[in-house]
Amino acid sequence: MEFVITLIANPDRANLQQRHVDHVQTEFGNAKCVSASPSWLAPDIACDIEFEGGDVTGLRNNIASQVSEFGIDAVIQPVLHRRKALLLADMDSTIVTGETLDELAGIAGLKDRVAAITERAMRGELDFKEALRERVRMLEGLPATSLEETLNTTEFTDGGRQLIQTMRANGAYTVLVSGGFKFFTNAIGKKVGFHEDRSNEMIIENGVLTGEVGEPILDRDAKLMSLNSISANRDIPMEKTMATGDGANDLPMILAAGLGVAFRAKPVVEEQAPAAIRYGDLTALLYIQGYRREEFRE
Repeated sequence: MEFVITLIANPDRANLQQRHVDHVQTEFGNAKCVSASPSWLAPDIACDIEFEGGDVTGLRNNIASQVSEFGIDAVIQPVLHRRKALLLADMDSTIVTGETLDELAGIAGLKDRVAAITERAMRGELDFKEALRERVRMLEGLPATSLEETLNTTEFTDGGRQLIQTMRANGAYTVLVSGGFKFFTNAIGKKVGFHEDRSNEMIIENGVLTGEVGEPILDRDAKLMSLNSISANRDIPMEKTMATGDGANDLPMILAAGLGVAFRAKPVVEEQAPAAIRYGDLTALLYIQGYRREEFRE
């Protein structure tokens, strides 16, 4: 079979039922596709159905829309090169649940103002570099100890460590690449288990933030360059790469990767990404690759 669809529920809900699978197979029949028997990757959570024939783009849109009504994600992709050898992942609102810069601003009583700029930048409405500089300028004079305070309250997205540890155990190289800051990516990357992290530098002098960002700023172009350079240097074909994130600055690497995944993403990202996860946690990126629950590493 040439293609595979993976149906994925959030593990906390575990609401993927046989009737959902039957519905998809009926859609395949209506589209004159030939499909194989379903293969459950995790009971009530994830199921694969391989198929061939039909209008793949039309099927992707129709089925994803239909199962979305039940809080279920659907991803269609080629069977070939399904397991990836390189993963690039965004940090804020992807590996962690919030925006670290917004939370840092909260200590200065500026969270609402900074978060409004962040939201617009992530939707692609503002130039990323200028939006970053503007937000950091607002934090001038904030004690550097606020970084540690913010880190200590940062919440991790469910499934992140399982995603990274499982891919690492199967030989993949993993990179945390963020428009955020090194203080956070270094600590969070180590906690989750990434091989390396790439991000920006926040300038600190005499124990306080200067309100400046180190140059050059890692932006959407730098994320794409990271994908290209790491895959080339490690001799990993682009079709064996995966990139995931939620914001407009993630879109170039998402579109260039072998499989780009919009994870609980802004509309501009979800509309263009080849795959989207709205409901599942980060283990969805393992099910997409065909991993079974019993293969997960903690």
